[in-house]
Amino acid sequence: MTKWMDYLDAVKSYSASWEEPQWMTDLRVSALEKIEQLPLPVIEKVKFARWSLYNVKTERQEAVGDVPSFDQIGDNPMVVQTGEQTILEQISPELAEKGVIFTDLMTAMQEHPELVKEYYMTKAVPMDENSLTALHAAFMNNGVFLYVPKNVVIEEALETLFIHNGDEDAHFFKHVLIIAEENSEFSYLERFQSRGEAAKKLSGNVVVEVIAKPGARIKFSAVDSLGKNLATYMNRRGYLMRDSMVDWAIGIMNDGNVVADFDSDLVGDGAHAEVKIVAVSTGKQIQGIDTRVTNKAPHTIGHILQHGVILEKSTLTFNGIGHILRGAKGADAQQESRVLMLSTKSRGDANPILLIEENEVTAGHAASVGRIDPEELFYLMSRGISKEEAERLVIRGFLGPVITAIPVKTTRSQLIDTIEGKLTKK
Repeated sequence: MTKWMDYLDAVKSYSASWEEPQWMTDLRVSALEKIEQLPLPVIEKVKFARWSLYNVKTERQEAVGDVPSFDQIGDNPMVVQTGEQTILEQISPELAEKGVIFTDLMTAMQEHPELVKEYYMTKAVPMDENSLTALHAAFMNNGVFLYVPKNVVIEEALETLFIHNGDEDAHFFKHVLIIAEENSEFSYLERFQSRGEAAKKLSGNVVVEVIAKPGARIKFSAVDSLGKNLATYMNRRGYLMRDSMVDWAIGIMNDGNVVADFDSDLVGDGAHAEVKIVAVSTGKQIQGIDTRVTNKAPHTIGHILQHGVILEKSTLTFNGIGHILRGAKGADAQQESRVLMLSTKSRGDANPILLIEENEVTAGHAASVGRIDPEELFYLMSRGISKEEAERLVIRGFLGPVITAIPVKTTRSQLIDTIEGKLTKK
């Protein structure tokens, strides 16, 4: 591994070019010092130590790549970034007057430095949790900041679109920080997409922190469609306080190798996390997904539902972890992980893990790896449907719980089209 302190001057220069506050520069430097000292995250049954997760460069990037057609963009709040440059930012005057902040992370650090400082990698994802979180903190190159004040209810979905330019030799390290104050309520949708084809192996590292304060209600949706030559570490984590709820719906449709931590820490009484994930693996792709809910307080609820489809010579591993800590009486931890195999050369794992340290709780799990039920296919084919179409209908139903949870109709359609495109390659 590179001697990371050789990057010290470049990291300081990069921070200065964005006019970051001193605390952010200091955090980057501290993270740089820790990269080599910290271990990799542990993703059971996935070997990723030799992936290209550490390829970084410190020069500022230009805004390049395709720009979405503005006549296709609605009036709802939205932030769009290509590379590290923000090319679109819109929020209604009404929401701004209510105190809603929805902007790129670099702007937020300049205009709301104390608010960002309070929550950035301090509660949900610590900078020094592992080598890859430290790497992220040192080389983060923009993202989004969303702040919703107390009692504010937002009807329209807030959207972000992050476009990775595969034609440019640059890392893709995005950070999303969401703060939902007491009794706020909203839906948030993020999409990660690649444009162009990278000539070499590039590095992706995404950290998403969701802070849900007492009584907050968040519907969080994501569709990840990053490119074949981008090896990505994905860390999405919720920090849920008393009586708050985060409803996660995540579609993992990347073409490159992925290791992911999708975690919810239920730190307040009555906190509730619903986690729904679908993934499709193709080619020789390897995807390892750790989904964890930790019940740290009484009467908390954590439910995990993971469905995946694997084709060709790909590998998909689901690790579902429900952890009820001592003192979390009345907690509920449930999980279901199912993998559907469409190839004899693919590999699927569904590993349920329950860690129970308290009495008077409810916990359960289900896991399966198998092929399409021939009786289902026979039933559909007996009604004049071709075998290929019947398979697609069964698979769409299998992945349906997450597809239907996406709040924006056009994005639901895009997710269905992406799934269809992957299935027709088999």
